[in-house]
Amino acid sequence: MKASQFLITTLKEAPADAEVVSHQLMTRAGMVKKLGAGIYSYMPMGLRVIHKVEAIVREEMNRAGAVELTMPVIQPAELWQETGRFEKMGPELLRIKDRHGRDFVVQPTSEEVITDIARQELRSYKQLPKNLYQIQTKFRDERRPRFGLMRGREFTMKDAYSFDRDGDAAQVSYQKMAGAYRRIFDRFGLRYRAVAADSGAIGGDLSEEFQVIAATGEDAIVYCPTSDYAANMEKAEALAPVCARPAAVSPMVKTPTPGKSTCADVAELLGVPLARTVKSLVLATDEINERDEIVKSRIWLLLLRGDHDMNEVKVGKLPGLDLGFRFATVPEIEAHFGSKPGYLGPVNLKQPVQVIADREVAVMADWICGANEPDFHMTGVNWGRDLPEPDVVADIRNVVEGDASPDGQGVLAIERGIEVGHVFYLGTKYSRAMGATFLGEDGKPAHFEMGCYGIGITRLPAAAIEQNHDERGIIWPDALAPFTVVICPIGMDRSAEVKAAAEQLHADLVAAGVDVILDDRGERPGAMFADWELIGVPHRVTIGDRGLKTGQVEYQHRRDAAATQVALADVLTLLKGKLGA
Repeated sequence: MKASQFLITTLKEAPADAEVVSHQLMTRAGMVKKLGAGIYSYMPMGLRVIHKVEAIVREEMNRAGAVELTMPVIQPAELWQETGRFEKMGPELLRIKDRHGRDFVVQPTSEEVITDIARQELRSYKQLPKNLYQIQTKFRDERRPRFGLMRGREFTMKDAYSFDRDGDAAQVSYQKMAGAYRRIFDRFGLRYRAVAADSGAIGGDLSEEFQVIAATGEDAIVYCPTSDYAANMEKAEALAPVCARPAAVSPMVKTPTPGKSTCADVAELLGVPLARTVKSLVLATDEINERDEIVKSRIWLLLLRGDHDMNEVKVGKLPGLDLGFRFATVPEIEAHFGSKPGYLGPVNLKQPVQVIADREVAVMADWICGANEPDFHMTGVNWGRDLPEPDVVADIRNVVEGDASPDGQGVLAIERGIEVGHVFYLGTKYSRAMGATFLGEDGKPAHFEMGCYGIGITRLPAAAIEQNHDERGIIWPDALAPFTVVICPIGMDRSAEVKAAAEQLHADLVAAGVDVILDDRGERPGAMFADWELIGVPHRVTIGDRGLKTGQVEYQHRRDAAATQVALADVLTLLKGKLGA
């Protein structure tokens, strides 16, 4: 490819709405162009990257025995109504009507359509297992699309769906896909972690996220540096303390804390560690009648150490809270505690509540909490002596660095990551809802055991940039670069020798199957180098008159601080060696 034939549209400045590095650099490098909120055109340079992502994904999916198909972007609402997701999914599901007034959706995912295909085409256990996948456009109507391709509304995704005869066979399919994902992300050349993830309302433990490590990542990844343990924050367990609860030493005292409504402020005022304080979070659950009216509400008090945060996923698994909860209203709080939020605690309640204490709080002594009176807190509070033992003791907090690893092999560390893939065991959630069955070996109908497996095709380049960039621009891994090698001839329009050498090297690299671009635009060296450093092509060969007089050219990797002199006769072998490695 020659640059004069291509479309290169670099910018000196990023648009004002580009909040993260990947959005800034993809826009400046001419890879994407914004059309609307969360909707982008993929320009030729960016599309080459996406095609490389797709090619690797396709190769490894096919290698793992998956079969490609394509499902429609626009899908009849009837299928989504069968599973209840047409009503339940909320505003992220874009609903439309055709000219006849029939309901359709713009697909955010395709479980319903693939299950419909399976119930029509897979009739016998002899046809199983099957894994069907597509690489297709998706749309999710994000409330606030941001971060460019990281949180867009329209995006491309690889979604695969496995169908098996029973749970054991489904686990085999799951493990096969998990292995394929590791090969895919290894080939991308990115630093990533496969972390155990929460399976949500579906249940089970077979769920892993694939996270690209990046300081700007939205997700917290929990791992143990001395073992293989890794999980996302929602899944990571905070183990129960090994020490017993100390004996009470201090009397319970109602202590003035004027204007101090947070645990941090109270700890500072009283000169005690934040870990001595206990925060109160008040939740409510509602009993609903057949007309969707609230007939009864139940109030729950959650107690966490002042330096810890509630984990909503863990809380949502507790009996009584597992069907949905909300934060209590101010009138509900005042009715049960006699105080506005900020000074709440489990002592001297106006009405009974269900008390759930985190494992750490359950073993605390002489702790500090709200007095249920503005501008006052209780100090020296102790279980058993000053209030009954909690109704429930459970792990309801996010882990923190230094916590014991759940596998017993060390302590936990936390880093940031960007989710780019997810493998998930679905079980019979969709096959039961849609009556998707096959005839088993015993001649009886059985529901398919399903798995789903996603990779964010257009999100992945953005994640790669967040991990690989510097002040000059993008630094692509070889496998993802729009071009692997760029030839930069100095004064090609003025020197026949430079032109001949550049075109010959270009032809030799093309013949060797190397993805190369020759910059024949006649740009000044500074502008030419700036463009390719911004775009992030990993290998650059510079050819100039001065070097050619001694048979030399310059080679520089995008991460190198300076160029290296190489004999023109050796540069092809050098590049082949580096690309082969």
